[in-house]
Amino acid sequence: MHVNDTTHSGTGPVKSPKQLLSASLLGFIVPIVTIIGLASYVASGYKTSPGSTDMERSVNARIQKVGTVEIRDANRPLKTGEQVYQAQCGACHTSGALGAPKLGDSQAWDPRVKQGFESLLQSALKGKNAMAAQGGGAFNDLEIARAVVFLANKAGAGFSEPKAPEVAQ
Repeated sequence: MHVNDTTHSGTGPVKSPKQLLSASLLGFIVPIVTIIGLASYVASGYKTSPGSTDMERSVNARIQKVGTVEIRDANRPLKTGEQVYQAQCGACHTSGALGAPKLGDSQAWDPRVKQGFESLLQSALKGKNAMAAQGGGAFNDLEIARAVVFLANKAGAGFSEPKAPEVAQ
């Protein structure tokens, strides 16, 4: 008996090149998709949906106010220039930090004093160079003005301390 080798070729489950390509792709893609699906299923058990754990806290975070209003006693006694200096200005003007002119250093203050009180006050209220704006903080503008006069006068200026406005009766 004569056995023909060509009779046995193509007798497997894959009979054409198109079937071979399809089987190869499915054999590669199906396991990867299955692994990704299982991994996401397992990992999803540890995640909580946004707002599901503490609803009140998440609502408060979404509707929180943007600014605040602070009500101060308008009749409180005003601070002196020295008190404001010690509380607000002394940290930089005592040591000369960040180029601040030191208290009593007439050489550093002289060019600033020549610009006038109003210029110094605006620099203090709005900020200048490394100094942050002092207006709108813990002290009102009159108290900041008193601190400016205190600093300038310690360096030899002759500014008079601003007085509180008279209250209309």
